[in-house]
Amino acid sequence: MNASKPLLVLMRSLTAGLCLFAMAQPALAQDAAKAPRKDLVLKGDAVCTRCHGADEEYPVLEIGKTKHGTVADSRTPTCTSCHGTSETHINRPAGVSERPKPTVVFSKKSSAPAEVQSQACLTCHQGDPKRTHWKSSMHASQDVTCTSCHKVHTGHDDVRDKLTQPQVCFTCHKEKRVQVSKPSRHPVLEGKVSCSDCHNAHGNNPKQMIKSSVVETCYTCHLEKRGPFVHNHQPVTEDCSICHNPHGSTINGMLKSRPPFLCQDCHGTSGHRNQAAGLPTGRVASGSSTLNGTVGRSCMNCHTNIHGSNSSQNDATVGRFRR
Repeated sequence: MNASKPLLVLMRSLTAGLCLFAMAQPALAQDAAKAPRKDLVLKGDAVCTRCHGADEEYPVLEIGKTKHGTVADSRTPTCTSCHGTSETHINRPAGVSERPKPTVVFSKKSSAPAEVQSQACLTCHQGDPKRTHWKSSMHASQDVTCTSCHKVHTGHDDVRDKLTQPQVCFTCHKEKRVQVSKPSRHPVLEGKVSCSDCHNAHGNNPKQMIKSSVVETCYTCHLEKRGPFVHNHQPVTEDCSICHNPHGSTINGMLKSRPPFLCQDCHGTSGHRNQAAGLPTGRVASGSSTLNGTVGRSCMNCHTNIHGSNSSQNDATVGRFRR
């Protein structure tokens, strides 16, 4: 029995030592995590993601849900493809308390010019026909950058969603927010029509339309107005917005003003056979007012095919005129 006591003491000592070692493991693991590993060489995006994780206010790692984060695609950019090499940001110089910013930062307050910020995107997207003329576009001339509208590090880019896209555009085009809320309008707020259905934000024509002109853009939906007609209404072939406000109006048909006043912007009242001023003294056409030029309250009471007609100009029964 006396010989077994030293063995028992030894076993107890070993057990206590193992317990103490096990308790010390978490602390040792934390110290190891803090200590730099000379044998660990970070490459690619891992250099950035060691600091910029998913818990930040700006969800950097959400880019993995987008095409910019598709690892299997050889065209997928890296962090440095957009933000530059950023050597001083990655390796903070000695004696500097605050880490320098990356070479290219995408924000209004960035020291990088708007052209440099957009060029990071155009490096890959310049080849797209819709973006070929970006540098000569109205947006580019006003120092609007790609990231002014687009969010890269997110699975849902608001400007690419029909329902949320108008709110992005309204950030700058505030007057359009009011217009699309008027009674006569396109169904923009319902998500059935979006700004990009008519406008190419990357284009360089004067109104940045998706087609070469306003009328060609309108014809993409309103094909029945295209013609050709024997008798064309010149404003129709020139610019639909001469008569219509496509973003919204308080007048039916999104007209800029009510007929006959809208028509009289171009058409004078003198010589019209049904105008009150052209009738004998004391006679006023039925249904007309005493104001010159407001007979029947609307030119379209007689002129039904405003956008164009194939009937004779003198035919008062069909086509352009109606009894």
